[in-house]
Amino acid sequence: MKVSELLEQRRENWQELERLCLIMESRRRKSLGAATLSRFAALYRAACADLALADAYQLPTNNVQYLHLLVGRAHNQLYRSRKFAFGKWIESLLVDVPQQIFQDRCVQAVFCLFWGVFTLSAVFASSEELWPGFAESIMGEDAISQMEESFSEPIDGRNPNQDFAMAGFYIQHNTGIGLRCFALGIAVVPGIWTTLFNAASLGAAFGFMARPDVPQGVNFFNFVTAHGPFELTAIVLSAGAGLRIGFSWIHTQGWTRSAALRIGAQNAMPIMGAAMVMFFLAALIEGFVSPSGFPLWSKQVVGIVSSGMLMFHFLVLGYPRRA
Repeated sequence: MKVSELLEQRRENWQELERLCLIMESRRRKSLGAATLSRFAALYRAACADLALADAYQLPTNNVQYLHLLVGRAHNQLYRSRKFAFGKWIESLLVDVPQQIFQDRCVQAVFCLFWGVFTLSAVFASSEELWPGFAESIMGEDAISQMEESFSEPIDGRNPNQDFAMAGFYIQHNTGIGLRCFALGIAVVPGIWTTLFNAASLGAAFGFMARPDVPQGVNFFNFVTAHGPFELTAIVLSAGAGLRIGFSWIHTQGWTRSAALRIGAQNAMPIMGAAMVMFFLAALIEGFVSPSGFPLWSKQVVGIVSSGMLMFHFLVLGYPRRA
C-alpha cells in the first residue's frame, strides 16, 4: 500500500482529533473523562507519526501543512501550562507545607541544635561568672566593639526615603544568608557546623547585649525584637532544607543516588520556600518597623504576634491529622 493511501485512510482519526481539540479549547473540557483524554493522547501520537511519514515521503503540501497545524494545536492542549490556582496555593501553604515541616526529621534536628546552642550561648554570654570571656571568644573583640558602637544611639527613626532602600538590602542580605545555609546543608557536615556557629554567635550577641553593664542593650533589643522571630526561624528552615537534600544522598532508602537526590529536593523545596517567605517578611519589618521611633512595647507586640503566627502555622496546622 502506498503511503499516500495509508494516510488517506487515517483521515478519520485526524478529524476525530480535530473535534477533540475543539472540545479541549472550550469550557467543555472539564466534562471529558479519563477514557476520552487517553484517546486524545493516542490520536496525538498517531498524528505525529503521520506527519513524519508525510514529511519523509514529500506528500502534497496541503496535507503536510494540515498535519502540522493539527499536531501543533493538539500539542498546545496536551502540554499547555496550568493556570495559577489560588485555592490550591492556599491549601498547600496552610495544609501541606506546615505538616511536611512538622514531620521532617532534618528540620527537627536543626531546630533542636540551633535553639539549644543559641540558648546555652546566650546564658554563658550574659554572665561573666558562668564563663568568663565567653562572648569575646565566640564573637571577637572587634565584633563586640562594632556592635556596641552601632547601638550606642537610641533608635528614633530615620529618613523614610531610606526605608525602601534598606528593606531591599535586607531582602537581598537575608536571602543570601538562607541560600548559604541551604547550600552548606547539602554537604551535611559544613551545614551542621555553620548552623552551630550561627547559633553560638547569635546567642552570644543576644546574651552579651542583655548584660546589665551594657547600656547599648536597650537599643539593641529595641531594634531586633520585631523582626527576630521570622529571621531566626528562616535560618533554621534553610539549614533544615539543605540537610534534607544532604541526607538523601547518604541514606538513599534503596533508591539510586540520583533518584534519592530528586526525592530529597522535592521534599526540601517547600521548606526552603517557607524560609524565603519568612526572610522576606523579616526584611520588611527590619526595614520599616525595627528602625522606627515607635515605642518598644509596640515592637514587642509585633514580635509576639509574629511568634504566635509561626507557632500556629507549624504546630497547630502542622500537627498530623487523623485519616
